[in-house]
Amino acid sequence: MDDRTVRMALQRHWDASDANDFTVEHEIYRDDAVLDYPQSGERIRGRHNIQESRFVQPTRSVLRSGELSAAAISGSLNFVLTYDGIPSYAVSIMEFREGQVANETQYFADRFDPGPSRAHLVNR
Repeated sequence: MDDRTVRMALQRHWDASDANDFTVEHEIYRDDAVLDYPQSGERIRGRHNIQESRFVQPTRSVLRSGELSAAAISGSLNFVLTYDGIPSYAVSIMEFREGQVANETQYFADRFDPGPSRAHLVNR
């Protein structure tokens, strides 16, 4: 896969995610794909289980920011997921093998106020 092909696959995946099209959203994954959430220690194995884990999530909306970053073997995206009105900032890193995602790792962070030592330096 070249960078352009990876970028197109990622765009199709995220567009389907935005549209709540769970079938198309998960076509990007290999049957034996693995999804890791390091902060909670979860590992979900298999495209079917990844798809089901997202289907049963509470009400969500996605606000993507920045550009898709794509290289021939991986892609990443920064985005904000909102569950029941509460935003969570996220980064998704996808590793491709044979044209599909073999591994995905997602990191999440809640919003926090700047530290007192730098509060006078930041724009809010």
